[in-house]
Parts: sequence; C-alpha cells; structure tokens
Amino acid sequence: MPVNSRISLVVSDVDGTLITKKKELTARTIAAVTRLQKAGIAFALISGRPPVGMRMISEPLGVRTPICGFNGGLATSSDFSQIIAARYLERQIVNAAIGELDRIGLDVWLYTDKTWLVRDRHAPHVTREADTVRMEPKEVAAFPEHVLDAVIKIVGVSDRPDVVKSAHAAIHQNVGHGVVAACSQPYYLDITSKMANKGQAVSVLAEHLGVVNEEIATIGDMPTDVPMFENSGISIAMGNASIEVQRNAHYITEDNDSDGFAIAIDKFVLGMRS
Repeated sequence: MPVNSRISLVVSDVDGTLITKKKELTARTIAAVTRLQKAGIAFALISGRPPVGMRMISEPLGVRTPICGFNGGLATSSDFSQIIAARYLERQIVNAAIGELDRIGLDVWLYTDKTWLVRDRHAPHVTREADTVRMEPKEVAAFPEHVLDAVIKIVGVSDRPDVVKSAHAAIHQNVGHGVVAACSQPYYLDITSKMANKGQAVSVLAEHLGVVNEEIATIGDMPTDVPMFENSGISIAMGNASIEVQRNAHYITEDNDSDGFAIAIDKFVLGMRS
C-alpha cells in the first residue's frame, strides 16, 4: 500500500526532476513509474516544454494520461492528437511582453499549440532547446500578425541572469495581471496566461481523470512547480531544488542525478523502504 493510501495520481515535472542533467531517463526511474502503474496509480507529466517535446519521455514510460506542456498552457491527449485545454495569451499582452523583452535585450521565442517561432535560429540556446525537445523552430524575420492571436507561451532568453531578473520584474510591473512570468531556468523567462500555471494544470488532470486533488502527489524542483505543490495532497521537492522550493513541499528527496524521483516514489508513495 502507498504511504498515503489515498494517492491515485502522481504528477511530475520533467527537467530537473524526472530526468538527469544529461536529459536521460534512468532505468530506476522507468521501473518506479512501472511500479506506480501496476499499483493502479496513474502517472502524468507537467513541464514548461511543449507537449510534443515530452514524447521521448512519455513513450518509454507508457504515459496514457494527458500531457501538460507550457507550464499548464496546453494539455493534449497522450498521443498529442487532441487538445484538451489551451490557455492563449491576449494579443495586447503578447505585444506588450515582446516590447518589454526587446527593450531589455532578451531574445524572444513564441509558442503556439503547433509552432515554435524564433527570429534568429542561431541565437543562444535555440539549438540546445531544439535538441532537448526534438522540435525544430521556425525562423521568421518578424512575428506574423496572425500568430499573435494564437500564442500560448513567450520565452525571453539571455545568458545573463541579471538581465533575466530585470525582465521578470518589468513584465510584472508593465504587462499587467493577466500573465504569469517565471524563470524556468536562469537563462529562460517563461510568460504564460495567468490561468496557465502548473497548479491549474493539476486541476485539469484531476477533472479529466476523475481524481480529487487530495489524492494527487506532485514532485518538482523549480518555483514554477510550487503552484502544483499547493494544489495536491502531498508534494515532494527534489534535492537539487532551491531551499525556497523545498520549504513549500511536504517531503524532500535526493537530486535528479541520484535517482531522487525513484527514491521519492518508493519512499513517499509506494512505501518501499529498501
């Protein structure tokens, strides 16, 4: 029996949590998810990645629940063929956010439910991101007008953490209350609808799967994961998470290069102490 016998669903972040720093699934992690599924506990993914950018994770794990990408901005069926929920940004917010990021000096990426657009294919982190999510961006000289009505996520990119922090503050101050801006990495500033956060995504999963939030266990490592901690019965922070994130979780496990995910599943969900 699980430590918390009411747990019916485990929801996991991906980068920094489920996979190693080398972006790999370990055999122990795959085995832990298999044990969950054999115990009748569903398993779901939530990430800042586009849903299709989790295919190389979801398929080896046999995930059959909705895939929640863009920090909750887009939920699709497990085969990516059907949109279950989408939280689009208003055009005026998109324009305002692009203006602020340009002013401060960040590269800007736009994501729709189908496309990733960049203005410079060779800008920092584009190639790395494309390799990570196995999704090729579309390079445009300027963002097309028709795309501005279909944006789910905006990313500001800079190799200077101080610039990313300045942009974070500026978005909150100047763009308005309709967005959530969060640093998913020191070099990424993710901007989504206020309704597109991981806490809301947990509620989408709960409704779709017929599970109450108290029966959900969540696990993650970044500030963007805290809203899902707050919307679940038990929460687990990775050992590589900041102290602030750890303080918002019920339990703390090992880091993502030490099979922290698998250890957490066995210890806090399935109750295996060996």
